[in-house]
Amino acid sequence: MAVKTHTWVTLWFILTAPVIFWDVGYCFMRPRSMLGGDLHWIWKPYEIYQNVDYVYGIKALEENDGFTNAQSLLNIVETLMNLAYVYLAHISGWSPAPLVGFAAATMTLSKTILYWAQEYYCGFCAIGHNTLSDLIIYWIIPNGYVCSFFIGLIRADGSFRCRLWIVIPSLIIVRLGKDLATSLHVAERAATKSASGKQK
Repeated sequence: MAVKTHTWVTLWFILTAPVIFWDVGYCFMRPRSMLGGDLHWIWKPYEIYQNVDYVYGIKALEENDGFTNAQSLLNIVETLMNLAYVYLAHISGWSPAPLVGFAAATMTLSKTILYWAQEYYCGFCAIGHNTLSDLIIYWIIPNGYVCSFFIGLIRADGSFRCRLWIVIPSLIIVRLGKDLATSLHVAERAATKSASGKQK
């Protein structure tokens, strides 16, 4: 059976890869990527963000907080899975490819919810110092709740940090989940038909 693909899913996986790898680079290259570092010019928009979200700032680095790089490591895994889906679905034509995409989108959604939950359960320890307007402009909107894809791509500080990492992965999970369920239903019918043919 041919792999059913969806252009919007593929575009999401391809277009988000460089953004994620850019973010991963910032996290793994700290302190050199931070304000004052010799590589900061590559991550200039983080000049504002590192002071808005302490997970990305000096505080987490000085406290040797492992969450920043741990979530970045998972970003690499999920992005490689996203790209594997694209390759397996569009080039190899491997029928289980939607399972890889489904798992990758589930990772993205779960990690994003974990990021928000961690902030809630630590009493907003990384973002609670912000004014409400800064919090809305630099953290809430870019982190997935009220930005739109086209308007939110460029934030006020010029960065490409609009993360619809809750809405889009959820839609991908639903879409690929339906495709997987349909494939399983077709396989079940074929198996039942084959089994009933053998009994005759």
